[in-house]
Amino acid sequence: MAQADPGQSTTQAKVQFGYRRNGDQDRATPAEHPVVVVGAGPVGLSFAIDLAQRGHAVVVLDDADRIGEGSRAICFSKRSLEYWDRLGVGDRMVDKGVVWNVGRIFHGPSELYQFNLLPEPGHKRPAFINLQQFYAEAYLVDRVNALPGISLRWRNKVAALEQRNDHVVLTIETPDGPYRLSAQYVIACDGARSSLRQMVGAGFSGKVFEDQFLIADVRMTAEFPTERWFWFDPPFHAGRSALLHRQPDNVWRIDLQLSRYADPTVEKQPENVRPRIARMLGHDQFEFEWISLYKFQCRRMERFIHGRVIFAGDSAHQVSPFGARGANSGLEDAENLAWKLDRVLHGSSPATLLETYHLERSAAADENIRESTRATDFMAPNSHQEARLRKVVLALARETEFGKRMVNGGRLSVPSVYETPLSTEDDEAWHSGPRPGTSMPDAPLEAADGRQLHLTDAFNAQGRRFTLLSFANGEAIDAPDDVGVVRIGGPDGLADGEGFAGKRYGAEPGTSYLLRPDGYVAARFRHPSRAAIAAAVARASGLN
Repeated sequence: MAQADPGQSTTQAKVQFGYRRNGDQDRATPAEHPVVVVGAGPVGLSFAIDLAQRGHAVVVLDDADRIGEGSRAICFSKRSLEYWDRLGVGDRMVDKGVVWNVGRIFHGPSELYQFNLLPEPGHKRPAFINLQQFYAEAYLVDRVNALPGISLRWRNKVAALEQRNDHVVLTIETPDGPYRLSAQYVIACDGARSSLRQMVGAGFSGKVFEDQFLIADVRMTAEFPTERWFWFDPPFHAGRSALLHRQPDNVWRIDLQLSRYADPTVEKQPENVRPRIARMLGHDQFEFEWISLYKFQCRRMERFIHGRVIFAGDSAHQVSPFGARGANSGLEDAENLAWKLDRVLHGSSPATLLETYHLERSAAADENIRESTRATDFMAPNSHQEARLRKVVLALARETEFGKRMVNGGRLSVPSVYETPLSTEDDEAWHSGPRPGTSMPDAPLEAADGRQLHLTDAFNAQGRRFTLLSFANGEAIDAPDDVGVVRIGGPDGLADGEGFAGKRYGAEPGTSYLLRPDGYVAARFRHPSRAAIAAAVARASGLN
């Protein structure tokens, strides 16, 4: 997410965790661990859970002792929810979150158009939920505490880092004094102000935008629909832009664009924010939950891997919050890295596989930065020419479809597409279906006993491994022993009663897709052989 000041919270309760001494602090020599995660935010916690579910011991360090410092990230995508399903927290997130698929764009007092991010039925998860980050973190902490393989240590601050040939030594400061530990790999998820990034001598390159935006989370009873509303030049905030989102607990997120010359100290005072919000709502019957000010920042590290220190989430890249690309791209970092590091730690793939984490996720960061920069330039033009272009586009959008497509109020996060050596090229013509390097689409299915489920459920049941999705042709599936199989059709397969799976995968009898452990397509076949599947697995595992 973009850099914001800490803001100020009013009525929101905070969850605080007590510091506890751990056994590593009593050792004369550094305790040895396979993986240490620095940062107990959504990315660090999700990564730790993922790796622990794969059988690895993980230490998580955080220099704070609480969560709940403002709502911060609130929009979590369908892809993130599908990942959290694999981590055992998806239901809890959705049950608490506010589900939405529809957005509306306004210019002045009039609606330009609306859009539906998930217009077709047959998906387990919605396009997005809105959920305050402190709830997401609390649910992840509960999941961490339920897993025996994770040691979560609050008020443990990394003070120094030493890179060795085959491990990293960390010096940790605590209320009881410093101690040291050793890790084969350190995963830096310590946020936009990452101290580990400084310790490895890495910089951040990119652009900081001068225009400022005010965040106000307010508690009120309102009849607005559960949608994303975005205004250009609204009557209540002339010449600027505004955004409205609903959150749980009758809390609403409001973003208001301010002048680049606005004084942050003055602007975020509640007595100065209240009149702005009252003009927008037409009343002042609300309470403040959180107020903050931020500038857009679109930056990233040149390399996400520095020796045995690997960066993920905001510590590796930052984007503006419009488009919900910050937290969601960080969660994609976590799921991309976890299965690869798992294979490296188990010795089933070479350490060079980790390089593909940098290749895939740095390209994804570049795409997110491009989209965020375009949105920011459209919302806050930097020149008279850009301002004139926006004026023309908004006028065209009232009358034409192509004009609507040019409007950019923050295009919403979508799953990344990977163009890397891990994907196997198609050897036949395909006219539809997800190509190698793209995320698997979901679809409703039915088990032989009549149980209703989704394709993502069937994939998750395969146990976080390579899986062959096969559309039955009456023949047995000759897959390698370490590859799971999800069969659709035939007497022993799942039924595609509504036809969504077949349509979304361009299926005909014999069609098969090899899915990576993170749910991305590694290869697809019309009539796969055991040798072809094994070769695709080897390629996607970095073995050839």
